[in-house]
Amino acid sequence: MSERWQPSPRAVQRMRWALIALASLPLGRLVAGAVLGTLGANPIEAVTHSTGTWTLVMLAVTLAVTPLRRLGGWPWLLRLRRTLGLLTFAWACLHALTYFWFDRFFDWADIVRDIGKRPFITAGFAAFVLLVPLAATSTNAAIRWLGGRRWQRLHYAVYAVAVLGVAHFVWLVKKDLREPLIYAAVFALLFALRIAGWLQEARRRARDAKSASPLAMRRKAF
Repeated sequence: MSERWQPSPRAVQRMRWALIALASLPLGRLVAGAVLGTLGANPIEAVTHSTGTWTLVMLAVTLAVTPLRRLGGWPWLLRLRRTLGLLTFAWACLHALTYFWFDRFFDWADIVRDIGKRPFITAGFAAFVLLVPLAATSTNAAIRWLGGRRWQRLHYAVYAVAVLGVAHFVWLVKKDLREPLIYAAVFALLFALRIAGWLQEARRRARDAKSASPLAMRRKAF
């Protein structure tokens, strides 16, 4: 059998730049819409919805990396995950900034009251807070400082971010739940694939441990 295609480091770097360019296109559309006055009767709502949507899209793409790596046998996809995660955080920052600036004009007392009063704001703010340490520890230096196991445990918080993001969307729209339920279904599928991967890995480790046991080694000797 021929070996699976593996991109060179230079090709992976080009892919990273391509991802950044693609993820920036919606931002360019928003800027153009603001300049040309084509964002509709409520431009703040349009910007808020767009930045929130792209945060969820980028989060879903980021969470899809590991299942795609397992199913497709493409280990090189992991080299793109950090870029995708930081793009998710960038869109989340734009979404939060839209709320802090254009909706609340940096009135921090009002923002604190709003976080405690409205559940969809509470969920969205909690999701954003959880994203901050994930973005801050995305470097190789942070991985070395935390240790691989602790770093991995910390980054499991991304699943809580997904749940809170969907809850934020559901509580925001209240009635027309079609769009948030689509995201809920996508995340549920990605969670199921990840759990299946964990179970498969656990079974493989159990088999390896069993085959490496002293009793198994003695049986092989005879």
